[in-house]
Amino acid sequence: NVLLSPFLIHRFAGEGKAIVWFDEHGRFEGRLVGPTCGNVLLRKAQYEMLDEPGKLLYLARQFVSGKIRNSRTVLQRAARESPARAVELGDAVKTLSQALHELERATTLDEVRGIEGQSAATYFAALSAMIRPETGFHFEKRTRRPPRDPVNSLLSFAYALLTNDCSAALEGVGLDPQVGYLHALRPGRPALALDLVEELRPIFADRLALTLINRMQVTKEDFVVRPGGAVVLTDAGRRKFLAAYQKRRREEVTHTLLRQQVPLGLVPHVQARLLARYVRGDAASYLPFLVR
Repeated sequence: NVLLSPFLIHRFAGEGKAIVWFDEHGRFEGRLVGPTCGNVLLRKAQYEMLDEPGKLLYLARQFVSGKIRNSRTVLQRAARESPARAVELGDAVKTLSQALHELERATTLDEVRGIEGQSAATYFAALSAMIRPETGFHFEKRTRRPPRDPVNSLLSFAYALLTNDCSAALEGVGLDPQVGYLHALRPGRPALALDLVEELRPIFADRLALTLINRMQVTKEDFVVRPGGAVVLTDAGRRKFLAAYQKRRREEVTHTLLRQQVPLGLVPHVQARLLARYVRGDAASYLPFLVR
């Protein structure tokens, strides 16, 4: 029963509000929103773009490029903060830089997806080097449905929150979150929201999870193991993470395209508007959000 979910979050989605329910694992259960916004012609253009291989490939490349560049930035920052791990992290940075060159030469969607998968594997292989040993946290590999350790539990929870933010942003400008270009279309999957999540999650989710772990603001006592091996946040742990997530969303960052400071929580909405302009044909390109 959605109304009995462990917690809910209020979100502002464009011109309207949304109330979102998640279960104790951080999985989305439901959203209460106002009327659909935007011009129906925008959604028509969005659907028609599925039959335009050139534009579809271009957008998929841009989403993956943003993800790889932001992942590389997270690794570079960690290397500066942890000289003892600089070599290991530096090797991952070089691999991601090479992936960007390969991405430029990709001519099919399958190639783009393959490069994204390989880059994600490189990034997650280096994630353990970004966790301070004294925290007691360990990360071996990415596991989900269910997450098998506290780090994966934090990442999955953060990704769920970010996916909701991106869905709300896309709906706010009139785009259909279900119809994406990088992620395959499946019933119930918010493919376009997941496309947008790719470029944003290294800076929204990963950095937040790593900061909370390395500063010991979350500890192993904030997690419990469920039957079957799923590791989930306790009620107190979820409250800690939600408070940190909301604080993170209020932090201001420089948007390189707009050349001005914006709250991080508005970045999905800015990117959704830029994407809508490209889909409508009002802009010649779509540029992912990048941090330095």
